[in-house]
Parts: sequence; structure tokens; C-alpha cells
Amino acid sequence: MYPQTPPNFLLASPDPALLVAVEPVLAASGAQVEVVLSLEAALASMAASRTLTLALIDTTLPALDPRMNIDGLLAAVRTGESASRVPIVLISDTVTQVWIDRLAEGVIDDFILHSPGRTADVPYWRLRIEMLLRNRHQARELEILRDAQMMNAQMDHLTGVYNRETMLAMLFRETDRVQRLNSSLSLLLLDIDDFGHWNSRLGNGAWDDLLCQVASRITRLLRSYDILSRPGKDEFLLGLPGCSAVNAVMLAERIRAEVFATAYRVGADSIRLSACFGIASSMGRSPVVVLREAEQALQWARTAGPESIQCFGDCPNPYDGPVRYLSSSSGDELMAW
Repeated sequence: MYPQTPPNFLLASPDPALLVAVEPVLAASGAQVEVVLSLEAALASMAASRTLTLALIDTTLPALDPRMNIDGLLAAVRTGESASRVPIVLISDTVTQVWIDRLAEGVIDDFILHSPGRTADVPYWRLRIEMLLRNRHQARELEILRDAQMMNAQMDHLTGVYNRETMLAMLFRETDRVQRLNSSLSLLLLDIDDFGHWNSRLGNGAWDDLLCQVASRITRLLRSYDILSRPGKDEFLLGLPGCSAVNAVMLAERIRAEVFATAYRVGADSIRLSACFGIASSMGRSPVVVLREAEQALQWARTAGPESIQCFGDCPNPYDGPVRYLSSSSGDELMAW
């Protein structure tokens, strides 16, 4: 029911009876329990630790500095640069409108109401702590599911690269950076030649496997901050921060040589694919505009023939034209038509 990793709790209270009642209950769950006796010590512990499962803070916790209070602790923890999002539960003998407001604002996650007569009531504390642990575990599972769902919505289900919508959102952020830093950004759009032929000849399953292999080979050539997406059935779009059009052409040549020149294995067959490339430079303009230019450049490349690389606008052309990679000494019996 609870996470497999041992929980780590902070128990902050000046009340010896409460500590005696609560600490064994926390420890019984296999947790590591840190006990502190002042607001300053609680703040230091929460700011330093990134593994806290839960912080139980007694509202009667004293401060060494008279300017420090419980609201100051909460504000420092929730806004501090080094603080992680530690769930905070207040222990109080009264429920004030202030605590209700803090709960509604998400500053605290829960509170435990207790009276002085129940301070040493171990069964009560065991029930309350188990409920807290259960709720916390369920909340973490929901967070994991939400993150997984969000990631799933961002990715192309077949190849595992970004989909078109996510790519455009990321390109808008990159364009903001280009405008601030006056840096470069290029888009490289590639289209696998003869998609319809290979799809009908190999079947959907084999063609899907080929697309995954293509995506994997391209990924190996990219930098950690380059962006790869699949906007169409047989198209891949690369966002290349800090990359000029000349550099994008050089990358296209490298992809042509290292991704498509080497034959692909599909079952017992060896297949040599080819692609056309269209390139456009951002210059701080809208990604939608730049993408249209890359699509136009790709259309020019399709017209020029397989393995062509075309740029939109002025761009050096450091290659002599399509290169034929078919070789009788390659050792592969390449499928052809």
C-alpha cells in the first residue's frame, strides 16, 4: 500500500508527550524520523532535504528569533529556491480561519486537530498517521499517472519522438530564446522517399518497424537539446537550436550518409531507404512561418529527386547533388524495384 522506499518524516514539536506518542507510530511504518524542537531547525531541515515524505509541524513550535513565526516558516519553505514540495501537516488544538485559508491555498496539505487530553492517545495518532500515509501514497500515484498521461499525449505513439503539436509548442519557446539572445535556430524537415511503395510492399507492421529504426538512428546523431518529432507518416522534423542553415545542411548530409546509406534489416530482407531534406532558418520569426518555408524547401527537394537537400532562401550548397550509395561490394542484397 505504501511506497517501497522507506519514508522520511520530519516531526517538529516542543511537546514531550506528543513526541513520545507520535514518533513510535511514524517509526513503525519503517520511516526515518527526524525530530526538531524549533521553527529554525524545522526550516533548515526542510530546505536541506529533498527526500522528505511528510513534515508534521506543531503550531506551538517556538522560535529562537522572536521575528520568526509559523507563517514565516511556511512562506520560506514554499518560496525558497532549495525547498522541494514537501507535504506539510499542521498539528493544532484549534482550527482557525487562517489555517483553513492556508489549506485552500495549498500552503499546507492537511492538519491534525488534537486536544491536550489526547496528546498521549497512541491509537488516535496511529489512525491519523496511517490515513495521512495512505492519502499521500494515493496522491503520489495520481501524480505519476498524470505525468505519464501528459507524456503520452506529447509523444508519437509509434516512434517515441515528439508529435507535431508538442514540437510546435517547444519551437515557440526556442524562438523566444532566439529573440532574447539573438542566436540561430534551424528547422530540418525530411521525408522518406517512396513511402507508399514500401508500405504496400512490406506491410504496415514491417514499415512501422522501419520508421522506429529511422527515428533511433537519427536520435543518435542529435545533441541533447535538439528536438525530434514526427509530424507526418513518413516525415521527421528536427528543431536545431544554435544551428545555422549551413550547419543544418551539414547535418542533413550526415543523416543522408549515416541514417539512410546503411541498409535496414526487416526480417530476412535488407532494405536501403532514401530521403529528401528541406531546411529553413528561424531568424526569430514565428515557427509556423519557418515550418511552412521548410515544407516548401522539402517540396523543391522532392522535385529535384531522391536524396536531395534544399534550403529556403539564401544558403550555401556544399554538396554536388544526390549521392548513390548502392554498391556491389556492400555485402547486402538490397531490395529494389
